[in-house]
Amino acid sequence: MGDSVTALLRATFEGGTTRNFTWRRSQLLALETFLVEREKEIAAALHADFRKSAAETFLTETGYLRSEIRFALKHLKSWMKPQRVAVPLIYQPATAYYRPEPYGVVLIIGAWNYPLNLTLAPLINAIAAGNCAVVKPSEHAPHTSAVIASGFGDYLDRSALCVVEGGVEESRTLLEERFDYIFYTGSRMTGREVMHAAAKHLTPLTLELGGKCPCIVDGSGDLRVAARRIVWAKFLNAGQTCIAPDYVLVEEQKEAELIRYMHEALADFYGDDPRSSPDFPRIGNAYNFLRLEKLLAGSVPSAGVFTDHGEFYIPPTILQGSSMDSAFMQSEIFGPLLPVIAYTGIEEALSCIRREKAPLALYLFSSVKSVQEKVLLHSRSGGVSINDLLFQASMHHLPFGGLGSSGFGAYHGRAGFDTFSFQRSILERSLYPDPALRYPPYSRLKFRLLKMLVTLFQ
Repeated sequence: MGDSVTALLRATFEGGTTRNFTWRRSQLLALETFLVEREKEIAAALHADFRKSAAETFLTETGYLRSEIRFALKHLKSWMKPQRVAVPLIYQPATAYYRPEPYGVVLIIGAWNYPLNLTLAPLINAIAAGNCAVVKPSEHAPHTSAVIASGFGDYLDRSALCVVEGGVEESRTLLEERFDYIFYTGSRMTGREVMHAAAKHLTPLTLELGGKCPCIVDGSGDLRVAARRIVWAKFLNAGQTCIAPDYVLVEEQKEAELIRYMHEALADFYGDDPRSSPDFPRIGNAYNFLRLEKLLAGSVPSAGVFTDHGEFYIPPTILQGSSMDSAFMQSEIFGPLLPVIAYTGIEEALSCIRREKAPLALYLFSSVKSVQEKVLLHSRSGGVSINDLLFQASMHHLPFGGLGSSGFGAYHGRAGFDTFSFQRSILERSLYPDPALRYPPYSRLKFRLLKMLVTLFQ
């Protein structure tokens, strides 16, 4: 991408086009129109990239994005309103307020595992906040990337919003340019590169990374329901979800029962041969397929495993007999492999969790309030869900983001609007009165009066 593109976007922003409510609303509506009118084309692209079903595409991609747009449209006027604040007596007469203003020209780098959602969800927030944007979809989902690029050209304001397709070199070229904000979703390794590039220009940024999200099952509730929800959340998108449960910690006496229910759920969801199920996707690329296959080769799964390099197929696999020291626990799995680790008490489970860096999400199945409070008090994570999984990331009123090595910054709903805005403080004062007390020279009496006024009335 040449300097002319960013120059065009910067000229648009400086002209004030994107700051008004009408432009923001029109672009959000245009994006929704794209999602509705191109729904079949989008579904076909995601099927080509991952063999995703149309139902899963709607649930995790287009359906969520449309609801995020509707939520933004409903609340946008109130989000944009200036917020008045009290003025201390010493500064009266005056008016003080702050208002959210867009950063300017922002860069959004999407991820390949949910190539539509993780590219357009931050864009929705960026548009709502009044920014111009350069969007870089993932090259690892080429069909979806092409549909996004086509949609921008046909539906959105090309003087303010543009797409740059390509691979690593294109991303690095983009990062050499000066943006006013950067939003990146992806791996920790690449996140460090993005952060390093942002530092050159002192550019603020949000990083949405990942981590090993734990799921604790203490056995106090309905294990069959817990098993079904865990299996659904883990094997959705073939396990390629940054907030999927990465491993399960189950109370030792309940391990066999939970695993039995999990296998029943697998059979219910995907049949005896998940490879032939229309609802089980494939691994996104060769690199991750080979990485997961290598992990499997050194494991002892609870059932036989058949993989297919030609289709990038790895079946949903539950791994018994795992430990915190196994190969599966050395990094985020990010695939359809689920280790199950037994523990003897909640303190041991919490100790296991604290061995890992703070994850993007933590899950707990427990009907005991004291256990819930203990886990919340003695753990750290970007988000928490009790007795269910994933949905904490789909609620527009809840900020979504990581902590520490799982990222920083948040988005979705109001949190996303705030991420792409900065609060500009404004004080309006009258020229009169203009007391001499504020100006030098400061006599002993004047200084005493100043100290008294500041102490009493600020």
